[in-house]
Amino acid sequence: MLRQNIIFVENRAGSLKKVTSLLKENNLDIYGFACFDAPEYAIFRMICNDPEKAEKIMSDNGYMNRLTPVIVVNLEDRAGGLDDLLDVLSESNINLNYIYTSFHRGSLAPVVIVYSEGMSVTEGILKKNGFRIMTSLEEFQD
Repeated sequence: MLRQNIIFVENRAGSLKKVTSLLKENNLDIYGFACFDAPEYAIFRMICNDPEKAEKIMSDNGYMNRLTPVIVVNLEDRAGGLDDLLDVLSESNINLNYIYTSFHRGSLAPVVIVYSEGMSVTEGILKKNGFRIMTSLEEFQD
């Protein structure tokens, strides 16, 4: 499984820009992200080229953050690709906590980033049903 950074960003104008500026200054490249609003803080989830370095930089700059495993699934670029993935998970009674999208940098083929309660079980079910799971950050370059 790959790892994502979760950064809690204050809900104020310019707060997310401060985070992305820190990432830029430290040569951290974002491969995929999602930002979800909450009452006081936004939750910024991202896959980047060096999640451990990003975690340290965010902590050193006073940001509450953490690393978590995620499953990055290659999708076929066609109508119904996401529905097929969700069908397999639904039929297997897998509840997703969240899901967001990204793409391969070279081919622009879509990927989805998923998080569930039983990550190993979810990964196994997806593999068993023919979905290709990314195992390294280098695969984003394909």
